[in-house]
Amino acid sequence: MKLIVGLGNPGENYKMTRHNAGFIYVDEYLKENGFRSRDYKNKFKGEIAELNKLGKKALFLKPLTFMNLSGESVREAVNFYKLDPAHDLFVIYDDMDLELGRIKIRKNGRPGGHNGIKSIISHVGPEFIRIKCGIGRPGGRTDVVNYVLGKLTDEEKEVLKENRERINSLIDDIIDGKDADQLMAVYNQK
Repeated sequence: MKLIVGLGNPGENYKMTRHNAGFIYVDEYLKENGFRSRDYKNKFKGEIAELNKLGKKALFLKPLTFMNLSGESVREAVNFYKLDPAHDLFVIYDDMDLELGRIKIRKNGRPGGHNGIKSIISHVGPEFIRIKCGIGRPGGRTDVVNYVLGKLTDEEKEVLKENRERINSLIDDIIDGKDADQLMAVYNQK
């Protein structure tokens, strides 16, 4: 069983912000597979959904602890289901160091300034699969915090929409059992 986590912040204020890319992609994937927001269950300090697809079961988690405490929610789910994070935990999140729309998968590493990833590392260790979704860097004198917490522009929404098919295909491959090396070979291309 795979646990696919989308990172973001709960609440209307954060909806459709750059920092909520993980929430957005998980919601879109589940919606495409017949889920509605009421199908989530509140558990593990987050919203969790179970999907049976391709003859396999996958779990989707959106931590509701706010980004900086995401690891608390993830740890509870990992421990409850007795998952091996190095093979079973996939985390989808925003990355400013990647150009808008680019996807990059890594098996481990440092948090790179991302507080959600930092929290997950502190709670489950550094060995889990990261799915970085590029949001680009702010131009000019825009403050980084204001940028990541800022609403997506129409152009950015369009890029996310175009990426949705790729992300959905990636999630299907995760559920189908492809390992991190196979995923990186396909999805890390520019």
